[in-house]
Amino acid sequence: MTTSYGDYLGLDELLAAQRPRSGDHNEWLFIIQHQTTELWMKLVLIELRAARDAIRGDSLAPAFKMLARVARVMEQLVHAWNVLATMTPSEYSAIRPHLGVSSGFQSWQYREIEFILGNKSAALLKTHAAQPDIQQQLMQALAAPSLYDEAIALLARRSFAIDGELLARDKREPHVYDESLAQAWLAIYRQPEKHWSLYELAEELVDLEDAFRQWRFRHVTTVERIIGVKRGTGGTEGVAYLRKRLDVVLFPELWKVRTDL
Repeated sequence: MTTSYGDYLGLDELLAAQRPRSGDHNEWLFIIQHQTTELWMKLVLIELRAARDAIRGDSLAPAFKMLARVARVMEQLVHAWNVLATMTPSEYSAIRPHLGVSSGFQSWQYREIEFILGNKSAALLKTHAAQPDIQQQLMQALAAPSLYDEAIALLARRSFAIDGELLARDKREPHVYDESLAQAWLAIYRQPEKHWSLYELAEELVDLEDAFRQWRFRHVTTVERIIGVKRGTGGTEGVAYLRKRLDVVLFPELWKVRTDL
């Protein structure tokens, strides 16, 4: 049995999934940009879930590969904003009325990425109330240990003195800076040759957050370039909301260790 390139990739369905509503040429860019982003985010989630499972199973080498891949995908997403930035405010204004209340804020894949990276907020589940299946999936992601939670548990298994309250905390809440964890990472960074796998894990996590920050920053600047400070189509604050997200630190102890060394 032979399988063609188009059949293997499902190209008939994939290439028919763009359905512009405005009749404006530039809407093709807008749709394809966001669809390809969702495809990349699907891969990010696949890799992050697998990396989390690998860390939980003390299998760090595969986790390093997965986390490195996620960081490289995020680099692709950063560069993708350069393509959307070719859309001018006038061009976007021509298609905006046809977007209705659709907004990137409604992306459940992005929401799950934030949750698995530890930026958790139960309030954000309300956005997906009209899609019970998606909301249930996100509730499970909210309750599950984050990638960083599994790294913290790993440090405890490796006999680092991690505060018991941190280990037992409600995983539905965002991670808050913890001094016992900061001291554990500091010990690892002071003797990397003794704790090489954990040292490498730390650097993979920093690399991941670095890439994620750049992705968010490029998002903000691209949106401001195209729509200024107007409210988003989904009713969000637009650029004002996105700027607030830039202040989120996912792995605070790993950034503080740079000062403490």
